[in-house]
Amino acid sequence: MPAFTLDEILSRLKGWVTFAGCVLIVTVLYWAQTVIVPIALALLLTFVLNPPVTWLERRIGNVPAVLAIGLVVGSLLGLAGWGFLRQVDHLADDLPRYRGNILAKVADIRGAGKGSSVERIQQTLDQIKTGLDQAPRPRGSVTQPIIVQQEPAGGFLGIAWLGPIMGPISKAALVVTMVIFMLLERRDLRDRLLGLLGQGQLAVTTKAFEEAGARVSRQLLMQSLVNVIYGVSAAIGLALLGVPYPFVWGAIGGGLRFIPYVGPIIGAGAPILVSLAAMPGWAGPLAVIALFVALELVTNLVLETRLYAGAAGVSQVALLVSVAFWTFLWGPLGLLMATPLTVCLVVMGKHVPGLRALGTLMSDTPALAPEYGYYQRLLAHDIGEAADLIDRHGRTETPTSVYDALLLPALNYAERDRLEQRLSVEERDLVIASTRELLPDAAEVIRRQAGPAPAARDTAVRVLGCAIGGVSDEIALAMLADLLSGTPIALEALPLPPTATDLVTAVRTARASIVVIADLPPSAPSKTRHLVKRLRAALPDVKIVVGRWAPPIMTDENGQLLKQAGATFVASTLSETRAYLLTLVPDDARATRPVAVA
Repeated sequence: MPAFTLDEILSRLKGWVTFAGCVLIVTVLYWAQTVIVPIALALLLTFVLNPPVTWLERRIGNVPAVLAIGLVVGSLLGLAGWGFLRQVDHLADDLPRYRGNILAKVADIRGAGKGSSVERIQQTLDQIKTGLDQAPRPRGSVTQPIIVQQEPAGGFLGIAWLGPIMGPISKAALVVTMVIFMLLERRDLRDRLLGLLGQGQLAVTTKAFEEAGARVSRQLLMQSLVNVIYGVSAAIGLALLGVPYPFVWGAIGGGLRFIPYVGPIIGAGAPILVSLAAMPGWAGPLAVIALFVALELVTNLVLETRLYAGAAGVSQVALLVSVAFWTFLWGPLGLLMATPLTVCLVVMGKHVPGLRALGTLMSDTPALAPEYGYYQRLLAHDIGEAADLIDRHGRTETPTSVYDALLLPALNYAERDRLEQRLSVEERDLVIASTRELLPDAAEVIRRQAGPAPAARDTAVRVLGCAIGGVSDEIALAMLADLLSGTPIALEALPLPPTATDLVTAVRTARASIVVIADLPPSAPSKTRHLVKRLRAALPDVKIVVGRWAPPIMTDENGQLLKQAGATFVASTLSETRAYLLTLVPDDARATRPVAVA
């Protein structure tokens, strides 16, 4: 039997304790929903009403502001409910007049189904049912009649009808009461929560509260605006098409859109059914269906994209899972509150270290930085998607930054992972080969986005490139050469990592005035310092530029040591190197590519 250390045992127990805690929380949320759901709904309404109450409070005071907003909202909801019930009552009275249209459409459907496979299946099922009904009964069996007796109703018969509605009325009264008191004491409640949760972390807790409130308020505001536009458009369209009670259906459709996914379907289904019953023929109902399809397309592709996208900060897949979870726990009210509750969870995952994994899973922000996403695609041998990432970066960011932002970090990370034995030499070499293969794609993206490079008049400055570490440094020099195309700078790279003597000889033979030494981190700069010292001693007038090109997370602090060894300039990005080299070009010889360098 293997023996476990104390740390391993504690680690295993911690995982099981976390799992048990999650199960306990879900169980409490389910069994205590009678108490928790009204509190959560009251908190949601408090978030919605807090901005107008705060605005009005500056003018008339806290208590009058809360009472005024409560009176206005209650009156509007009461009038809306009264009008809705009256319209529904009139609709119920009008339904018998639509009996002829309904029967005509049923007859049309039956006529269209005659002779079809559906009718043949129905006939077969009817024959089987008839045969079962005509089967001989066992001898001696007698069918006994079933006598149904109704128990006399007890209590006060006059108010027995109140029983089914007392529960919802009491919950609504509880929610309204809590909303009023939460608005009256909202600052005291905020301070108490900060004192309870923010001891020693007041700044983090305050940021979490402010961001949660801002996101929920913005999400509800944008959603309300989209739903109002949708409801008004639906009402006007239904009125023009001649559907009875169009403003009722517009109000229902706009209100049901607060329920994600299911609400729009129910909101469109009711007026479509009424149009089938009230409008003669099929042209009218088909026009109503086309109206709602067009409204959904415009709402989803235009309104929500412009007004609502990113307001919640939750990915669509996470929101769908959250809707299923909260609906399972709390039913229809959970479906209604799923989005605000998920927003709060995402904010907590952003600010609470223990819930950071939850925020990463549910947030709509990219889980991987661009350079990590590109590197991950190379590790997965997905050259196609890596090329797509390069193209997307060139369209959304500065085109020339594609080298510093994507391709070079992949070379740095591959070498780091090889040194730390997370990658084999073969896997590192595969990343390098993939990067070399993608170089033409990156160059094409730069040319397409930045425009073609103008031809330089003459070569004014000759630069000799030296790759210290091998293939990765050679590829980095090729990137620099592409960035320098169209300028009066000619970069010539030596084919192999040279010795100090070979480098001095090559510089003298080429009569180069500038030497660029590529040495990508995480390699140690000791060899580079030796080359710089020898080169500075042999050629004191040569400009020596050292490229320690790497992303910020891997930038080292060896620049000062390299300068002490004799380096003229030490750059951490290709863009810095290009900008410095252009300063060495005489003013009358500059003709550079018109590209903004990041």
